[in-house]
Amino acid sequence: MVCIASLRSFIVRTGQLRRSSSSGRKSQIGCFRWDLDAKLRVNLPQKNYLRFSTIGTLMAASGTTLDTGAVSNTFPEKDCDEESEVGYASGGWKSEDARLSCGYSSFRGKRASMEDFFDIRNSTIDGQTVNLFGIFDGHGGSRAAEFLKEHLFENLLKHPEFLTDTKKAICETYKKTDTDFLDSESNTFRDDGSTASTAVLVGKRLYVANVGDSRTVISKAGKAIPLSDDHKPNRSDERKRIEDAGGVVMWAGTWRVGGVLAMSRAFGNRLLKQYVVAEPEIQEEEVGEDLDLLVLASDGLWDVVPNDDAISLARTEEESEAAARKLTETAFSRGSADNITCIVVRFHHYG
Repeated sequence: MVCIASLRSFIVRTGQLRRSSSSGRKSQIGCFRWDLDAKLRVNLPQKNYLRFSTIGTLMAASGTTLDTGAVSNTFPEKDCDEESEVGYASGGWKSEDARLSCGYSSFRGKRASMEDFFDIRNSTIDGQTVNLFGIFDGHGGSRAAEFLKEHLFENLLKHPEFLTDTKKAICETYKKTDTDFLDSESNTFRDDGSTASTAVLVGKRLYVANVGDSRTVISKAGKAIPLSDDHKPNRSDERKRIEDAGGVVMWAGTWRVGGVLAMSRAFGNRLLKQYVVAEPEIQEEEVGEDLDLLVLASDGLWDVVPNDDAISLARTEEESEAAARKLTETAFSRGSADNITCIVVRFHHYG
């Protein structure tokens, strides 16, 4: 989401954006060839037109234990032209049985700094295959979003009731991770926050949890169905919850909690914590033959690309990575002024 923040480290999910070396070393995974170089030079001031090399590695938990440090899958390295590097990354992954594939695309866009993070993990727990996908959109700084990328799924996989009561595990893990983050920042002057929109696939059960205004949408028989509802302060139930807690919702360019924050739920945001909670709303869905696509994205996409458009665009691409790239490119071309990050998951049903 758009907010004023100082220029900080540029990090994308599992890779850190680094200035391109003068040696002309080819960057690793992450640069995709959109031919946007000319567009970016037109839309961005020269001082903000920075070239970066990116490293992208899929951190995946594997095995029957909950050792989330184990890496079972890494995305292959890709070469790209140094001249095309403008602070974005992309990649893709397919399951061993070819029934699931995903692609990600993350782009700094017109913002001076990158505050979007994402996480993609797969694991086998007690013989059960688990896949986890998450989008974390920071505001007021990148630290909260980075903390979620590093700890949210790790904490969830360790929850003792993860397999037996997944909804309870997700809810408790969201709250615990929020508390952990606030504790870790207690001696700092920072007060940043982050959204979280996550999809957890346990066998054929899909659990989508959301805090903030990132969003998850599925394609069911070709129809776009949102599995999360943006947490905006002017939502009637959210306004009532905030006012019952003693807070106020004010108009300041848009509806804001206390005239400050343009979302009603978030991780972090210590000064507004009484009103801005990290309790997720969770929806559960059976993965049947008619569920073919899943799109998670930060509001840099949803601000300019409606749900129906996102699903229609993603369905035109056979490869999940290409679909994620197309969505990111479309959001940028439609004028998104924010960081743009999305994950596209495709379900392949084979009789």
